[in-house]
Amino acid sequence: MKLKKLRLMGKKRGMVQLFDKNGQSQACTVIEMQPNLVTQIKTNDTDGYSAIQVGFEVVETKDPRTVEKRVSKPLLGHFKKAGVKPCRFICESNLESVDEFTLGQALGVDKVEDVTYIDATAVSKGKGYQGVMKRHNFAGGPASHGSGFHRHGGSTGMRTTPGRGLPGQKMAGQMGNEQVTVQNLRVVLLDTNEHLLVVEGSVPGPVNGLVYVSPSVKGKGQKSRVKKS
Repeated sequence: MKLKKLRLMGKKRGMVQLFDKNGQSQACTVIEMQPNLVTQIKTNDTDGYSAIQVGFEVVETKDPRTVEKRVSKPLLGHFKKAGVKPCRFICESNLESVDEFTLGQALGVDKVEDVTYIDATAVSKGKGYQGVMKRHNFAGGPASHGSGFHRHGGSTGMRTTPGRGLPGQKMAGQMGNEQVTVQNLRVVLLDTNEHLLVVEGSVPGPVNGLVYVSPSVKGKGQKSRVKKS
């Protein structure tokens, strides 16, 4: 089953060093993809387009009676209608056909068995308020001779016409904490028993951060062997 547009969710668990058949080290990222539960199926007749909605990370508490307090009432009714336990995260994927899906169906890491490259989307690490040198890699001014211009951004205004600073200029401000997508990450290892997906390269966000995984939209047209366990 080819699911080119299906987007699933997982948790970034950290990085690991693996070696290929030639002994070359590879920096890889481990993504734990517990089964995503189908919470809603949208069709052209009911919603005007075809899509499926999946939930990830079932809400678990020490006292089962407090689960309803962790989820809003509209979402609680939504999950009950689908016959699944309340989840912390939900996302939607537009598909050409939804005939192969049913409510409550579990979509695990095995859905990317035939995928060679994936795209990973996550919220990058927030680094707070930073200056132009760290945020935009400015060179700065001379560091000696009393110039007084060391780590500044320089002039941002203009002359009398137009008499204002143009929008979109590189200035100091919040760095990170924005949605980032890394494309064409090669799948190195697939472990269906432990629900693990290992890809070559780095994935945005901190450890234990939410990651959206989907088959690569661009693709490299290369074939690579994916180890399965």
